[in-house]
Amino acid sequence: MLEFAILGLLHESPMHGYELRKELAAKLGSIRAAISYGTLYPTLRRLQSAGYITEAGETPPTTPEVPALTSKRGRVVYKITAEGKERFADLIAQAGPETYDDAGFGIHFAFFARTDQATRLRILEGRRRKVEERRESMRDVLARAGERLDAYTLELQRHGLDACEREVRWLEELIVNERSGRQPSQEGREASQGETTRDGTGETSPHVQDERP
Repeated sequence: MLEFAILGLLHESPMHGYELRKELAAKLGSIRAAISYGTLYPTLRRLQSAGYITEAGETPPTTPEVPALTSKRGRVVYKITAEGKERFADLIAQAGPETYDDAGFGIHFAFFARTDQATRLRILEGRRRKVEERRESMRDVLARAGERLDAYTLELQRHGLDACEREVRWLEELIVNERSGRQPSQEGREASQGETTRDGTGETSPHVQDERP
């Protein structure tokens, strides 16, 4: 999935490693994009060996955006090749089970603006089925074992169930929009930005909502 995200970003513009890491965090969110240089650069080397990206030169050594402790390789600018664009087109058209998982869905969703409508719809419907299955599993646990769980474990299960129910509603709204040829509404984005997670981080999330009084 990191390969897909890197190719997608380089498809937009050449970047050096530090820029890529920042854009990954901005595009995918801090949780999904906790990517170290130790993970990023080996992936870049693999993509380069495969012919999907190439070096486009170097930024000046004094570029203020590059951290002082970043080595010279951090200033190498990478750009996508024609083969890389073909590879990205193949990856963005995928809509199999791997795109329904948390990480796979998040990365594909980040590039939905460049994905065709039919593929977006298949991914959204597949993700909804997966989250619905997770929701039913949590309901079953609460129904069968709720009385045997301690208060904190019970609260954790309820938190997970809340998150699933919130995400199912969010996905259903997106699916309706896709079938009608509409993009997500500005009102929906503003509402999501006003909601925070219950894990104490203060970060916004479109997947979590506390509905209990």
